[in-house]
Amino acid sequence: MLVSRREFLSNLGAAGAAAGLMGCEYAGAEPLFSPLQLRAAGRNCPFRLSVINDEISQDFDHACSVAARDFGLEWIELRGMWNKNISDLDSAEVDRSRKILEKYGLRVTDIASPLFKTDWPGAPQSKESPKRDQFHADFDFKQQDQVLERCIALAKSFAADRIRCFDFWRLDDQKPYREAINEKLRQAARTCAKHDLILLLENEMSCNTATGEEGAATLAAVTEPNFMLNWDPGNAATFPGNTPYPNGYDLLPKNRIGHCHCKDVKRDPGGKWEWAPVGAGVVDWVGQFRAFVRDGYHYAVSLETHWRGGGTPEESSRISMKGLKEALAKAGTGC
Repeated sequence: MLVSRREFLSNLGAAGAAAGLMGCEYAGAEPLFSPLQLRAAGRNCPFRLSVINDEISQDFDHACSVAARDFGLEWIELRGMWNKNISDLDSAEVDRSRKILEKYGLRVTDIASPLFKTDWPGAPQSKESPKRDQFHADFDFKQQDQVLERCIALAKSFAADRIRCFDFWRLDDQKPYREAINEKLRQAARTCAKHDLILLLENEMSCNTATGEEGAATLAAVTEPNFMLNWDPGNAATFPGNTPYPNGYDLLPKNRIGHCHCKDVKRDPGGKWEWAPVGAGVVDWVGQFRAFVRDGYHYAVSLETHWRGGGTPEESSRISMKGLKEALAKAGTGC
């Protein structure tokens, strides 16, 4: 049953209403607020509230329409479109993408590249290597410098100031290779610094930096000032017994968190995990957002849905964005 506009505003306030009514819109009811009102409410948010475009649709125009008009966003994260990885777009597709972004008034948080999501040479092949979804990307180690060069060009084309990377498929014993991996990250960060770009390392459960604890260790080893963490509590939570917030987060240097991916995960008593909508899993997103505000974090908070329980990527992302906005409202962020 839909509440009246007056009741909704009196209970939650304008900003909270902008977040909460998303569920009404998805159910097919007439929206209480226009896209412009939703976006105006979002300007009170201390974060760059965003979504990864291909979590909605491979149709980039449609993904941008949903992000801007339905979610009320001004930011979007680019990973792939038209069934191509971002790093494989040709010049005509880049130009087309830029026109679509301009059409919807969207800015780009970062290039969510597949950089260093490959095997480390000379090490035993990772058990993660042959079976992981790489989002239309399959580049070997020898191609990584080309991938970086391409992503730098893309960042410039899309007026983004940061590029996401990984640190190679996870090894059972990474100790013999860790320093060489760190040096590769340092070299990439220095290359990015020449172009005034930030290199973001995502903690990824299938790669060698998976948790907050491991993220803190990598940041301590790779000290380039433009090398920052893409903090993903959902990824960290897939490790049995790991508590990304507050435990993992508390170990991280707060001034070196440069991006955040938002998703959630559920675990059964046997330790098996599956993705969940934001707010429906084990991650304490309300606590995490409160800590972000307390610690002065002001970069992207970007939905990376992954969960597909809504039936389609788009419907799943709509449900998860509703959960994300509810968590932001409960945390008192002003988003």
